[in-house]
Amino acid sequence: MLEVIKLTKKYADLTAIDNISFNAVQGKILGLIGPNGAGKTTTIRSILNIIKPTSGDILFDGKPIDSNFYNKVGYLPEERGLYKKSKVSDVLKYFAVLKVVNLRKIQLRLTSLLEQMGIEELVSKNIEQLSKGNQQKVQFISSILHDPQILILDEPFAGLDPINQQIIKEIIAAFLDDGKIIIISTHMMEVAENLCSDIFLLNKGKEVLSGSLKEIKQKFGGNTYKLKYEGDCSFINEISGVRSILKIDNNTCDITFNENIVASELLTKIISKLKVSHFAHIEPNLNNIFIESVKTSNNQ
Repeated sequence: MLEVIKLTKKYADLTAIDNISFNAVQGKILGLIGPNGAGKTTTIRSILNIIKPTSGDILFDGKPIDSNFYNKVGYLPEERGLYKKSKVSDVLKYFAVLKVVNLRKIQLRLTSLLEQMGIEELVSKNIEQLSKGNQQKVQFISSILHDPQILILDEPFAGLDPINQQIIKEIIAAFLDDGKIIIISTHMMEVAENLCSDIFLLNKGKEVLSGSLKEIKQKFGGNTYKLKYEGDCSFINEISGVRSILKIDNNTCDITFNENIVASELLTKIISKLKVSHFAHIEPNLNNIFIESVKTSNNQ
């Protein structure tokens, strides 16, 4: 487990991250989310000792991190950094050596990853000869070539088409199956919702929301149900405890009611006057939760 405990980073009068704490555990993906400038990248760089935090502790498996920790980490930065005048093969081997990896042992892995990413024919080309998408594939391979125990990806899908996004998702899924620790930093809520089981939402350097995605959705779910019916639904407004009805079309509406109302009892009242074909809870999506939480945070 990777533990971040009361982490703070200050620059003169600016507090980039403010006393935040979270855990990233094996076999789960933690989504580090937030708007631009929220402190996501600063948090990652503090974990990796790229910048020195002002205060706080970072533990791996219960112990303070040391130089060996960084050999166990694979990091894909948001701002890609490759040696553009060098060949693809040389760049990848160089990054592997930085992680104290035996080149003979990883040759098969390198070949497999190049084939999986569809760039095996580009190994002899210079980085600058590649498209931006293929450069990103090379950068991604460099972050996982040494088979890290911890994978930290900052906006991993930016600039990639859906096919290549899916390839990277499959590789991430394989890491997950192997029980790796994975952190994905993104402001793309669809990515976080589809991949992450745990969420840590930052805004202006402070924690806004954290926990399992399932629990967060339950918390924000409210009592809104979708109803499909035949008949006139206008009487539902008169039922005690119903807050609103949003009519979608002639036979579909969304009903929001107070928390003290039991859904089954409400349904009983409805079916006494309507022919109902569907009545189901509407689960909030992460994008709406994100917007609501950030707005609330900004108003505090």
